[in-house]
Amino acid sequence: MAVVTTRIRFLGVAGYEIEWSNHRVLIDPFLTGSRFAPCSPDELATPDVILVTHSAWDHIGDTAAIAKRTGAPVVCGSDTHALLREAGIPTEQMRQTVWGIVVKVGGVVVRPVESHHWAQARLKDGTTVSGVPMGFLIETDPDVRIYHCGDTAVFGDMRLIADLYQPTVGLLGCSQAQDLLRQVPGAGEVLTGEMSPRDAAFAAELLRLPLAIASHYLDIDDKQGPEYADVQDFLQTVAEFDSTGTRNALAMRVGETLMLDEKGFRLEGIE
Repeated sequence: MAVVTTRIRFLGVAGYEIEWSNHRVLIDPFLTGSRFAPCSPDELATPDVILVTHSAWDHIGDTAAIAKRTGAPVVCGSDTHALLREAGIPTEQMRQTVWGIVVKVGGVVVRPVESHHWAQARLKDGTTVSGVPMGFLIETDPDVRIYHCGDTAVFGDMRLIADLYQPTVGLLGCSQAQDLLRQVPGAGEVLTGEMSPRDAAFAAELLRLPLAIASHYLDIDDKQGPEYADVQDFLQTVAEFDSTGTRNALAMRVGETLMLDEKGFRLEGIE
């Protein structure tokens, strides 16, 4: 069997570019709204498919612009579908799905799984549309199964995901990007993301992940910042919940690439 190397590049927040063999997948590509973005949407190579977990602005991100430029198909829920239709993406270029309905688009098998969150979008005419938020599982090699949690709170049926699909890599939200929080009006203050660092570390145990990766942040270069503190808390707490004694945990800087192959994993620096 040919050796497959999977490359996972972190684009910021929950955005990833995943490459293996002859495939390329984008998930939640949020770039133009981020001053930390490692590239512009126009600099991304054409993906086989774009996956969008839900229509929140920091997840749908630049999907419409990338889909228009490249013609790449989009897998999404009904809320995202409505926004992309309004942006001029034809229905024929999209595949709506929901938990449990596995699809193959652009040659890539995509398994949507449960997410405990919300999914709402407001159209230009003021209409509010709702959908079902999702996580995604994709298999890049018989030994590499990547779980992207989207935005979810921790929930007990993560054990079912582990039992049924045996994810080997988990992209787990454990923080909130402070640049984005400052743009959201509201009373009081937001103390955690959908999962706190401790929640995310416990999720890694429920999912029985060999490799747990911190997600949903932008700036961990600022070692005095709350995002850095959240990520460090996650990395330290993963070991506390690890019943196997073998779980690895890591965090990627925005723009870094994680390489996975038969030798294990390693991070490639930012170019």
